[in-house]
Amino acid sequence: MSDTSDGTGRASHPAGEVFIEVDEVEKVFEVRRKTGFLKRERRQVRAVDALSFTVARGEMVGYIGPNGAGKSTTIKMLTGILTPSGGRLRVAGIDPARERTRLAHRIGVVFGQRTTLWWDLPLIDSYRLTHRMYRIPDARYRENLDRLVELLSLESLLDVPVRQLSLGQRMRGDIVAALLHDPDVLYLDEPTIGLDVISKAKVRDFLRELNTERGTTVLLTTHDLQDIEQLCSRVMVIDHGRLVYDGPLAGLHEVGESERTLVVDLERELPPIDMGASARVVKVEGPRQWLAFPASESAAPLVARIAAEYPLLDLSVREPDIETVIAAMLYPTGDTPRPPSERTTA
Repeated sequence: MSDTSDGTGRASHPAGEVFIEVDEVEKVFEVRRKTGFLKRERRQVRAVDALSFTVARGEMVGYIGPNGAGKSTTIKMLTGILTPSGGRLRVAGIDPARERTRLAHRIGVVFGQRTTLWWDLPLIDSYRLTHRMYRIPDARYRENLDRLVELLSLESLLDVPVRQLSLGQRMRGDIVAALLHDPDVLYLDEPTIGLDVISKAKVRDFLRELNTERGTTVLLTTHDLQDIEQLCSRVMVIDHGRLVYDGPLAGLHEVGESERTLVVDLERELPPIDMGASARVVKVEGPRQWLAFPASESAAPLVARIAAEYPLLDLSVREPDIETVIAAMLYPTGDTPRPPSERTTA
């Protein structure tokens, strides 16, 4: 693992006010299922298990893990939607479950697969309703709306009903709605899911600027590794409700020994490219060859050497997806993932 640990098993992060504090938090759900004519089984599923971490004000942190790892459950507890079964949780010194209304004025939330906008209303009407709900001062509302709409290129869409917007347009619209009241922290759950390359770039550029210029704290959950690479200096990995990694993305690659792929198109079909220990050929298909190399290493030396020694036409670098990186870290021997922690009672 990387050397960013503070000695407690958690990564150190930039000095500053602790804004989010999660201390030994648990969330247990009770699930009932029918097992016979008159018999039911009751299971207690531990979605979050003794989870602890802190996030400083102004940090932008990636929060990733396999499906069902507990990411969304964590976000819902941080927003006050769910109450923890145990442990202590604070956001800006506020207990989310006890003071959800008060906390709502300090946070913004964007769920990639769900919208907070009113489906049949024009986009601008959703913003006007948000203005009233949060009781945003008129001058502040107009200033924020103008700035956000310009930055996310939504000027021509304000009078369009939300149901007529594309996914990328709606996502940008949701981000504006989440930021109109100047929240101190922004929770993003899959903010670029299903977006085209241009829309993704706009959203990423905007989030980077928001974090840099306004110091907004951002907690980002995503399955897109490029979101993490381009936005976050720190990444936390959760698996079956437990924090299993907290540090830089490069350290995650090192722990999991994940690999990137260099796709090389040559002028003609040739024997497998020999790069020694730097890379290995994993596939050859006519003049095209696929070379795997450590994700923590730069592709530049490989590219330069191949260009100098082989008749190169084109090449591209493919990044590993998040699931592959996490799987390599959690199950290095290819073992079957362990089942979630659960107790069963008749």
